[in-house]
Amino acid sequence: MSDNVFISDLTEQWPLIFDGLVKTLVLTLVISITGFLAGILIFYFRRHKNWIVAKLTAGYISFFIGMPLIVLLFLMYYGLPQWGVRLSPFTVAVIGFTCNVGAYNAAYMMSAYNGIDPQELEAAVAQGLGEGQTFRYIILPQVLRLSVPALTNQVIKNLKDTSLAFLIQYTEFFARVQEVASGNFQFFNAYAFAALVYLALVSVIVIAARILERCTRLPEEAR
Repeated sequence: MSDNVFISDLTEQWPLIFDGLVKTLVLTLVISITGFLAGILIFYFRRHKNWIVAKLTAGYISFFIGMPLIVLLFLMYYGLPQWGVRLSPFTVAVIGFTCNVGAYNAAYMMSAYNGIDPQELEAAVAQGLGEGQTFRYIILPQVLRLSVPALTNQVIKNLKDTSLAFLIQYTEFFARVQEVASGNFQFFNAYAFAALVYLALVSVIVIAARILERCTRLPEEAR
């Protein structure tokens, strides 16, 4: 009987749930792109020759990796209005996630950078390549290739973390499921349904990630 009630409510609320699912996917896509681009920029400055710039960038990475994401979102959404700054839930989510994701992606890229043969960088200098050219043609392509598993795992994390956005009144998928659960008190069914949807979406990303890994694998690594 309770299952029938849940399915009935789910069907009735489906347009809103689907709208929430679209918002979740949009937010995931946006923060994955902005976080990726921010990660490249942060990574570039992290290895800057100016030690002050490098240290400040390292501090940025440590700060945003160390700060719980929910604290950052609450600080921006509920704290900034006290200073006269009011941002929409989507804007807060994009800025907050981008700062967080960019720091993680930069850390992944730094780990990959440490695995590059130093002789390749020396050869680039010997060939007369400038700092920007070396970064663009030698460092970045290798770093991105080596970081594919970590970067794609971050996309999965981004998808799951979007569920936090309902706490700043962004009506994404989990927020809509919460509304259904609050209306019929079928919390187990509602959360089990949400878990299955997230699992399906993660599975799609995992499959895409495996394909990307195969496409970026060097011939000698495939043997």
